[in-house]
Amino acid sequence: MPNAIISNTSCFIVLTNIGELDLLQKTYGKVITTIEVATEYGQQFPDLVKIKSTTDKYRQQILELQIDKGEASVIALAIETPESTIILDDYKARVIAEKLGLMVSGTIGIIIKAKLRGVIPSIKPYLEKIRKTDFRLTTAIEQQALVEAGE
Repeated sequence: MPNAIISNTSCFIVLTNIGELDLLQKTYGKVITTIEVATEYGQQFPDLVKIKSTTDKYRQQILELQIDKGEASVIALAIETPESTIILDDYKARVIAEKLGLMVSGTIGIIIKAKLRGVIPSIKPYLEKIRKTDFRLTTAIEQQALVEAGE
């Protein structure tokens, strides 16, 4: 299990929109994010979320030339946090993080992990709720998620 889970805004928004933000705590205990993400999220975080700042602001600024501020901040923080996993849904941000050798998951990956750890019995109800939001969930990703979750 990773030492730290660092989440970008989209995961918080999607899980909040479907009424399942506590899934993060049930699956991982604590989650870390940045002040930039907290600002983007715009709501009070539950106690499970710890806000940290990056120490290398220059690295973060360089990343901001390619991706948004929240994504740049969590990638920069993950670089400084050994054995961490970042929750990113944006494709471009995921590619950058993977090229930097970081472990990456997405919101759907978190739901799969919850199923595999026995936190939830099925991912299907979560996928159904997500489909009713503005989160882009393709049929291919949904099918792949069901396979990975053993459903």
